[in-house]
Amino acid sequence: MKFVEDITELEAIYGAPGRASLDKVAVGLTPLYRKWVMSSRFCVLTTVGPDGTDSSPRGDDGPVVAELDHHTLSMPDWRGNNRMDSLRNIVADGRASLMFMIPGSNNVVRVNGEARVSLDEDLKKQFERAGRLPRSVIVFNISQVYTQCARALMRSELWGGVKAAGLPTVGEILAEQTSGELDGAKYDADWAPRAAKTMW
Repeated sequence: MKFVEDITELEAIYGAPGRASLDKVAVGLTPLYRKWVMSSRFCVLTTVGPDGTDSSPRGDDGPVVAELDHHTLSMPDWRGNNRMDSLRNIVADGRASLMFMIPGSNNVVRVNGEARVSLDEDLKKQFERAGRLPRSVIVFNISQVYTQCARALMRSELWGGVKAAGLPTVGEILAEQTSGELDGAKYDADWAPRAAKTMW
């Protein structure tokens, strides 16, 4: 079995990334990314630690995170199984990612950055539910925000035909990120036929 051992070899196989895949990256929450993230009640938290990586589903009955400022998110750590895999990793190595999903949308918003675990009482009180507080809050400093290509969710038909409404489109996000230099409406109109030809 042959494995790729060199980044140059990998790049030769895949080629250069498309312009849109680079232009969509933001370094904090823009108005449209904010709308998307705050519409999500579910995300996957990925962390890195001395024993490897860990991915943990996180969900809430409203937005799964709160915004402290356009570079900082907070996430309550609600009751779980007390393994604390994610929390242990964050304390050991703050590198972390969030992957936000919304039922019916084939787009995913990814956030990369650094996380820390806070026991701040005032911060915990912001998430009070019926007199209960989270035991800790994950504070996430954003370095990158971007949309993920929709093909994976399209191929898997993850949502079984359910459609989400009212979310910003990738074209709208690209137009925002490039100050209108990229024609967002054209990008959105061209996306479905292009995806159909490049699905597999």
